[in-house]
Amino acid sequence: MFYRECGNFKDSYASDMAIFPVPLDRWGFIVMLFMAFVIVPLFASEYLITNIIIPFYCFALSAFGLNVLAGYAGQISIGHAAFMAIGAYSSFILYGRYGVPLIPSIILAGVITAVVGTFFGLPSLRIKGFYLAISTLASQFIIEWVIVHVHWISGGVFGTIEAPEMFVFGIHLDTPIRKYFLVLCLLVIFMTIGKNLVRGQLGRNWMAIRDVDYAAEIIGVNLYRDKLIAFAVSTFYAGIAGSLITFCYVGAANIEEFNVMTSFALLGMIIIGGLGTVLGSFFGAGFFIMLPIAINHALGSFMDVVPADILSNIESIVFGGLIVLFLIVEPYGMARLWHTIKDKLRLWPFPY
Repeated sequence: MFYRECGNFKDSYASDMAIFPVPLDRWGFIVMLFMAFVIVPLFASEYLITNIIIPFYCFALSAFGLNVLAGYAGQISIGHAAFMAIGAYSSFILYGRYGVPLIPSIILAGVITAVVGTFFGLPSLRIKGFYLAISTLASQFIIEWVIVHVHWISGGVFGTIEAPEMFVFGIHLDTPIRKYFLVLCLLVIFMTIGKNLVRGQLGRNWMAIRDVDYAAEIIGVNLYRDKLIAFAVSTFYAGIAGSLITFCYVGAANIEEFNVMTSFALLGMIIIGGLGTVLGSFFGAGFFIMLPIAINHALGSFMDVVPADILSNIESIVFGGLIVLFLIVEPYGMARLWHTIKDKLRLWPFPY
């Protein structure tokens, strides 16, 4: 039993492929679900739910989509926020103009985003690295321009569409707690699907492409197909996240919420949280949400001392500095630190 708990040896392929390989992971997941579905709704304030937890869930979903592309498949993208914008506007148009029910409109928005993302992923079949990064950056600017200047999409009012009233199965989502449950349920469903996706054959193909693409092709991995699937899955999650964050947090589809700085922030999330890990997407999103709050509290007594130009950019300065720090000290991010702590706990009180 001890070797199972340590997680060092597996006695079957099924145990190696288990979604929770050790009891600590399984019980930890149950505790997290209990806290999310019971403790948070009972004790969290409306401010905490609306301004911290809901955006945390949405950005975690979007960060996971980018992690599929960059962390698992090794395909860099600097235009991820633009695909969130596609999901946001698509769901608003489907739900507000054409009367598609809310949940199907969110899922269809993800599908539409995946189609567009697959198109912009076509350059990855011929280029990679720095050139692919520039290509995805171009997609950011192209999508922003189209959304703002095509009247049918944005209505021509600074790229903004107000959110209509939301109903799911006849229930009016007019309170923060109801919006919270919508975001939480979709998060659990899609993150469970994503976890199973990356640990299966497709996920192994992505990791082979990430490590050595020509060697992966030699052993039978279809580079063209699996790269495009990675772009489709990644942008699908971005579209879902964009829909949820506009419906349940911002309250309007505003292109300013999905600019290039948001794309850089998402990239920073998966670097700090941990590339190629599901848990790293949550760590990175949580860090991104809590960082401004921590900075504001830390600088509360220094507002009159710190120069205004530094104060206005302090969040970007700290966030960029921490990305550099993690790349130097722990390239695998906070998820790796958590796994190290967890391994020590599983072996306690036995020494290494």
